[in-house]
Amino acid sequence: MIYFTELQNLPIYGVKGEYLGRLEDMCVDPSQNPTRVASYLVRTPKKSLQCITHEQLQSLSVRAGQTTVRREELRCYAPDEGMIHMKKDVLDQQIIDVNNRKVVRVNDVDFDIQPTDGHTELRIVAVNIGLAAALRRLLQGTMAKHNIRLVTNLLPTTIINWEFVNLIESDPARRLKLRISYDRLAELHPADIADILEDLSRNEQKAVIESLDDETAAHALSEIPTKMQADLLESIPTGKAADIVEEMAPDEAADVLQEMPAETSAEVLADMGKEEAEEVRELLGFEEHTAGALMTTEYVFVGENATVEGVMAALRNFEGPLETVHMVFVVDNQAKLTGAIPLARILLADSSTPLKVLSADSVISVPSHTDQKEVVDLFHKYNLVTLPVVDDGGHLLGVVTSDDVIELIMNRK
Repeated sequence: MIYFTELQNLPIYGVKGEYLGRLEDMCVDPSQNPTRVASYLVRTPKKSLQCITHEQLQSLSVRAGQTTVRREELRCYAPDEGMIHMKKDVLDQQIIDVNNRKVVRVNDVDFDIQPTDGHTELRIVAVNIGLAAALRRLLQGTMAKHNIRLVTNLLPTTIINWEFVNLIESDPARRLKLRISYDRLAELHPADIADILEDLSRNEQKAVIESLDDETAAHALSEIPTKMQADLLESIPTGKAADIVEEMAPDEAADVLQEMPAETSAEVLADMGKEEAEEVRELLGFEEHTAGALMTTEYVFVGENATVEGVMAALRNFEGPLETVHMVFVVDNQAKLTGAIPLARILLADSSTPLKVLSADSVISVPSHTDQKEVVDLFHKYNLVTLPVVDDGGHLLGVVTSDDVIELIMNRK
């Protein structure tokens, strides 16, 4: 094992033993080999930056590097945004540690030395984020490298294997060239992704959100404060923002669009699908801080003549949030709310049982203009999980869930 901090400023010599310069950086070409160091950047005595390929590196140690090239054969370094530079792109950069669900800073990079066909290759093993790596960097140049190893070996080492490293690249074009994948990040719980987002800068947040699929991005955004959601969605292309908002629950989508400037909100709505946009527009029409503004329009309802079998079919076709299916609502042929049945009671009943038999005699509901404080009080008083919202004629408009109420209470603190 050899570390980047031990190799920085390492003297590099030519085939005849002539001094070429000092090692400044090392590059990996992810399109060719994601672990092999493809080139070594050498700062010459005349301050120019020259490039040595991996085939030209004969040997390497913590003392010096030996190459198979003459001084006159060195070629000038040509910047390539498709390359990952250890010093510029990895060292000291924030990366996502998906295993521990947090953002960490890279203190060092660990390499394995592999003799290959008459020359030496370096392969990246891991990035080092622990105290030992931080101290090793701090002590470089103050004592012999073998003594630094003796000291730092006494401290705990924390690494992330290179294959699991999630680099954060804010430039979309360069991110594409580097083929950065956030697949493992997308497997985390949305709340964990939200915690990670809150630890990042705005540009880094954009990079992560733009790289996630729309559904995952929507779920993650729903876990962060609405104002932050709005700011982040404003910072990404309108088309991508619209795709993400489409995947949100209608009430959450309405909340975040209400936080945006009217012009931006209108642009996002215009880019959304017609049906999804119409649902959100309806919710935006309700006065702020009322039950109507708090409710969602995604819930399960059936007609009065339905049976348990009919409800099960409706549940199988329901694509809304699971928290709204604790209760199935019954409406008459004029869409007026007439009953509400807990899901558990339906599951325990025979498939041919009419819903009228299972429905409660009275249903607690609120008009859409009810103040949100009264909604919270009703949840507390009756230990509710869901609360239907109706218009002045008793027609079912939507449902407030306990999740909505909890979020409302948390935001007030």
